[in-house]
Amino acid sequence: MIAEVVGGLLTGSLALLADAGHMFSDVAALGLSVFALRMAQRPATPRHTYGFYRTEILAALANGATLVAIAILILVEAWERFWSPPAVQGSLMMAIAAGGLVVNLVSLVILHKGTEESLNVRGAYLHVLTDALGSIGVLVAGVAILLFRWYWADPAISVLISVLVVFSAWELIRQAVAVLMEGTPHGIDVDEVNEAILGIPGVLAVHDLHVWSITSGIDALSAHVVVDCEADQYAVLGQVRR
Repeated sequence: MIAEVVGGLLTGSLALLADAGHMFSDVAALGLSVFALRMAQRPATPRHTYGFYRTEILAALANGATLVAIAILILVEAWERFWSPPAVQGSLMMAIAAGGLVVNLVSLVILHKGTEESLNVRGAYLHVLTDALGSIGVLVAGVAILLFRWYWADPAISVLISVLVVFSAWELIRQAVAVLMEGTPHGIDVDEVNEAILGIPGVLAVHDLHVWSITSGIDALSAHVVVDCEADQYAVLGQVRR
């Protein structure tokens, strides 16, 4: 990040500064993700009976919002540069972008395992993935500037980076909001759950059926199940749980 800030100022490259700004958000996002993971491990208390799992979701939402804000700032600056593209040092720009790409690829390998288990980790992974794509874009812009003196390629790549950032952030925000709004978890059909419970011998009716996510990978269900008075209620309860 520091190398890209210094390099962007030395070369005059908006694409490098945009990538540096995005990498700054990565530093904050990764720090926030680590904090959220540690908070999620804290035990439940009388005031927080579900524990602190939702801290991860709040971190994911904050990461997504930060990505969108940075993308808007980059777009505004790129629009101004399109009208009068400044000269940019293509070779130094490419060297710094190549170093950033290596760092991002190593980070992607480290984070990949946790993407399916935690929305929080997935948010951090998306930060690094879009940053890696940004580094590739800066390399492409550097080649265009070095070979053809196409200085407009610098703000053009910045716009592309911004679009990629918004695209990845939108899905993250959508999923985080769905959890916070206690929406039905992905892959669960409430009607099918209702039919499955009604299909258990001894069950007469199901009321107030709710399914939601506490955090990534931890789903919850509550319902009022009416049972035949002649049925073994404990046996029925066991089947309902299964």
